[in-house]
Amino acid sequence: MLAGVRVLDLTTSIAAPYATMLLADLGAEITKIERPGRGDDSRAWGPPFLDGESLWYLSVNRNKASVTLDYAQPEGLAVLHRLVAVSDVVVLNLVPRVQKKLKVDRETLRALNPNLVFVSITGFGLDGVRADKTSYDIVAEGFSGVMDLTGEPDSPPQKVGTPAADLLSGMDAVIGTLAALYDRAKNARGHTIDVSMFESMSRFLTPRVVTYLGSGEVPRRSGGKDSVIAIYQAFDTADDPITLGLGNDGLWRRFWEAIGDPAFGADPRFGSNADRHASRAEIVAHIQARLLTKPRAHWLDLFDAAGIPCGPINRIDQMVEDPELQARGFLYRMEDNGRTIPQVGLGIGIDGSTCGPRRAPPVLGADTRDVLAGWIGLDAAEIDRLSRQGVI
Repeated sequence: MLAGVRVLDLTTSIAAPYATMLLADLGAEITKIERPGRGDDSRAWGPPFLDGESLWYLSVNRNKASVTLDYAQPEGLAVLHRLVAVSDVVVLNLVPRVQKKLKVDRETLRALNPNLVFVSITGFGLDGVRADKTSYDIVAEGFSGVMDLTGEPDSPPQKVGTPAADLLSGMDAVIGTLAALYDRAKNARGHTIDVSMFESMSRFLTPRVVTYLGSGEVPRRSGGKDSVIAIYQAFDTADDPITLGLGNDGLWRRFWEAIGDPAFGADPRFGSNADRHASRAEIVAHIQARLLTKPRAHWLDLFDAAGIPCGPINRIDQMVEDPELQARGFLYRMEDNGRTIPQVGLGIGIDGSTCGPRRAPPVLGADTRDVLAGWIGLDAAEIDRLSRQGVI
């Protein structure tokens, strides 16, 4: 759906490459600009590696072309600026001070291309006292409060088990880019998209933040046992744990009928969610005692039949073996020059289809000559000269 949209990707690590990969999955043409000889930082992140390539890099860079270009050199910058002039979108994850130093800031690039959509993903945004503070996912998670809320009451703060701030800010950048492209198509004007990892991660906590602002009650670590829904947590069974959510009165009644204890559920002390919250410890203990009597498969089958929200607590190896994920093509492998590269799909169906892969994550500099010739018309002699000078 984004076919014909040219995106110049000046990014590294996870957040911003994830954003450009999502745009690529939707059909945009992504050219990834990398440092000669080194490339994206994430190429070195391992072990584990697959045939010498970092699996972290491989996870967020499919459907892109790779161009090596040292735009810290004047001739490299001139080439980059020519690429900017024929691009629709430029994505960076450099702090503002470095953007200006390297002459890839919004003022410089928008002067070259007034219709450009300039997308910046940084730890703390393009302005403010922290604008030039460098950040990683763990820094943004710590600032946001999510680490303080993650874990058991007596455990230290814990990072989310995936680079949540990276992935959320990457998705936010895509949302902003799509909105900017839509407006540009109508009004022929460029835009600046400013994404802060701190703000993206903090917005992820919206229900917690608004609850605190409205009540003054500071939420604390609870091992996921402090939901506004009275019964909304993990429970043990005779073998493996499950999740269970009883979010309304109808589900509450069906649950007790399903497990053969309707009298307990009909107790007037538990008539509303607020009532159940007040008696939560007693209810949880009663449920837990009952669920320990049979294995997980028994309870999941029973609750699914009754329409009660529930599920297993999978390990990653169990999740990837889920037959429905497999049937929907969400997980797949790409063949590339003798390599078999595992991938996680976009997970967005459009008109009954999912966005399929076009090409594997590129080897460093694999497309330098093709892009410089095709985008800005450099001839072979000029490309050879830039190569000899170490510019590409």
